[in-house]
Amino acid sequence: MTERRPADPVTLRRRRAVALSGFAGDEAGARGGLDDPQPAVRCAALSALDRLGALDSASLRAALADPEAEVRARAAELSAGRSDVDLREALSDDDPRVVEAAAWACGEGPSPDAGVVSRLCELATGHREAQCRETAVAALGSIGHEAGLAAVLAATADRATVRRRAVVALAAFSGPEVDEALERAAGDRDRQVRQAAEDLR
Repeated sequence: MTERRPADPVTLRRRRAVALSGFAGDEAGARGGLDDPQPAVRCAALSALDRLGALDSASLRAALADPEAEVRARAAELSAGRSDVDLREALSDDDPRVVEAAAWACGEGPSPDAGVVSRLCELATGHREAQCRETAVAALGSIGHEAGLAAVLAATADRATVRRRAVVALAAFSGPEVDEALERAAGDRDRQVRQAAEDLR
């Protein structure tokens, strides 16, 4: 893994100034950071605007298309709870950080459309990163749409961290297949999976 270089002092000063604008009611100062050449400053600008209640959908959409993954991920996080931002492209991002942030946001907002649920199902069962699978499973449980049940059931056979999340997500569903999955999970080799299953039985 490549170590991330610490920000240079000039960038740090700009980032702090933009972050402070969010506490000082300075929308212009916060908005100016959106065009900064450094991604850390652009992330700070998004957070500052959100703190001010001034983060509009156009700014979020632009940030979701930013060339830097850390900015796209921050924009995805800040899209949670909003119906005016489409996260489907973020769910298919090349960077797992963006995918995870978008999946989490989908589970925190209003009921998404069928396309989002379908993409979350694909992530829950097929993404190469376990953390993305786990977050997608959690989002499907939070959404509780029946179309997500098959993916959640499949995730009960994934690695332990995903299995634990899948068992918790089953609380949003009902039916004999759910009961059978909980019965199997109650005998899982992982203690936390067993405990989660026992809590729901």
